[in-house]
Amino acid sequence: MPLVRRLPKFGFTNPARTEYAVVNIKSFERWVGDETVTPQGMVDAGLVKRKKLPIKILGNGELKRSLVVQAHKFSKSAEAKIQAAGGRVEVIGGA
Repeated sequence: MPLVRRLPKFGFTNPARTEYAVVNIKSFERWVGDETVTPQGMVDAGLVKRKKLPIKILGNGELKRSLVVQAHKFSKSAEAKIQAAGGRVEVIGGA
């Protein structure tokens, strides 16, 4: 059998990929403090494990109170759920 068929195949890894530290909306239900959720506040509350990465908010869960959420990126469902609860989405730079 030829050497090409005997060697394992590996996929492509994009070197320009941006990795995000993800936070789900259900994590904000236990949020204590003021109505503004900042990236530093998420790190201090223990919602973000990888502190040096930009933060992306995902829409898993429900939000029952209005919050102003600041992050680098939002999923469409997270943005819709935050605005439906009466909150506001603020995209910050750096990602």
